[in-house]
Amino acid sequence: MAARPSRPTVPTMNAPQTPNWPGRIALAASVALIVGYALLAPRTPTRTCAAGTVSLAVAASQEKSALLRELAQAYERGDARVGERCVSVQILEKASGDAEQALARGWVETSDGPRPDVWSPASTAWTVLLREHRSARDAAGGLVPQASPSLLQSPLVLAMPVPMAEALGWPNAEIGWSDVLALARDPRGWAARGHPEWGRFRLGKTDPRISTSGLHALVGAFFAATGRSADLTEADVADARVVAFVKGVESSVVHYGETVSTFVRNLRAADQRGTALTYVSAIAIEEKQVWDYNQGQNGARPAIPLAAVSPKEGTLVADHPYVVLNAPWVDAPKRDAAAGFLAYLQGTEAQARFRAAGFRDKDGRGGPELALANGIVPAGPAIVISPPAPTVLAAIQRSWDDVRKRARVLMVLDVSGSMAGTKIDLMKRAAAGAIDGFAADDELAIWAFSGGRQEIASLGAVGPRRDELKRGIGTLVADGSTALYASARAGVTFLRSRADDSRINAVLLLTDGKNEDADRDLDGLLASLRTEDETARVRVFTIGYGDDADRTTLQKIAEASRAAFYDASKPATIDRVFRDVVSNF
Repeated sequence: MAARPSRPTVPTMNAPQTPNWPGRIALAASVALIVGYALLAPRTPTRTCAAGTVSLAVAASQEKSALLRELAQAYERGDARVGERCVSVQILEKASGDAEQALARGWVETSDGPRPDVWSPASTAWTVLLREHRSARDAAGGLVPQASPSLLQSPLVLAMPVPMAEALGWPNAEIGWSDVLALARDPRGWAARGHPEWGRFRLGKTDPRISTSGLHALVGAFFAATGRSADLTEADVADARVVAFVKGVESSVVHYGETVSTFVRNLRAADQRGTALTYVSAIAIEEKQVWDYNQGQNGARPAIPLAAVSPKEGTLVADHPYVVLNAPWVDAPKRDAAAGFLAYLQGTEAQARFRAAGFRDKDGRGGPELALANGIVPAGPAIVISPPAPTVLAAIQRSWDDVRKRARVLMVLDVSGSMAGTKIDLMKRAAAGAIDGFAADDELAIWAFSGGRQEIASLGAVGPRRDELKRGIGTLVADGSTALYASARAGVTFLRSRADDSRINAVLLLTDGKNEDADRDLDGLLASLRTEDETARVRVFTIGYGDDADRTTLQKIAEASRAAFYDASKPATIDRVFRDVVSNF
């Protein structure tokens, strides 16, 4: 791992090397539970705060927010104070990309949530982007400092089912983005490596506008295309050969998304059915998430664990900076509170807790949990890439619209009688806004359904029809019953007959109710989605809108098609939910 400035030392632990999957994974989980309990046990029963309280709001990325919340509670129990005033720490879970966008345009509490005093994205790359996006506004200073201390680390890896990684020579061989490209371009797919039963090489990636792993993977692919691990330029980003390399990698993507949890959840479900090797060949995620997956869920370990492959060309590290904002609402007491909480998080106990949870500490050192027996090479990546210059990083992120895999999508929108009033108005606004999330050469069709189905827009390129598509959505009127199963089945049949392996083929299905149609064959629908040929798979991304949506059924449909379910119980969240769904395409 890259060297960092000298800080208080933390004992280095030796990692076991013997590949005994079940025993080692169970031992690691037990150690983590024991260490976590010991570190987070209450220190003092109560505290008095007669002089008042200093409240500190910390916006933290999803993968560490729960752990930070536990540590904040332990910190408060230790009688944390600024002078005579108690310190209260609130951990606000916020995706790194969402927080960066909110800070770039100006934080709006009504839509963005409580404004933070401290921001801890998953990667310094987001602070680099924020400085670029605010460069004109912050000419005389900056909302974020030029450098911020790290809390913990986790490198980006290509998480591969162990048999697939071993087929490429893991853990001894060097594997990287160039190998992904070669497999993606080879029409024989895994047959070229002696495994025709695995089909084509399929990659899972997230949206680099929202997700750290998606951003790091995109940056890593651009570096790999140049053959360098530093000094990337805007000219490199625009170079036709570099762009062709990145597009080739993206061509193997099964779908995108705002979070890696969709891929992990679908892989776990496939593993339980004995089909893990037919879902995805690699997922670009953090090393920590490989450790999490291999621990299993509800006591059940995966039959086929994941291997964390560090790209041979180099990789970026999620260094989880602790950024005290240079904002007018962050006064001196809040800064003192932020400094105290930072000291606690960088202390021996908290750093040990991070290691026990599968992270590396602030200096890049892992605990015994990061072992080959847990799918992880203890030494970590041989080459660490730093985020490029702000203008270059922004250019890479902007390139996403050009390099990403294109989509062929059918929107199927419920307009039954229960959608009447404000509910359909909010849905129409959100669906129309989501049209702007599609590229000009993405293909889109729109259906409305109640007791029957109505074509609002035929399948075709979005670009020439963007305004027309929005107007079509604006004509929707609520009336009738809910033919949910029949509409889902018809939508899948429609796209399956037009499947294009060079595109992401997907149905976006929204309903606020449950099936009220004569077609009640849910089992048949689910069976057809599960047994579909992977080369012609149509994924059904479902949205449960309002309190009365049949969430259980929508989750089953999404899982059977290896997609994702989105919960919009509160109609006011529907804009955000549509954006998240469209991020898969």
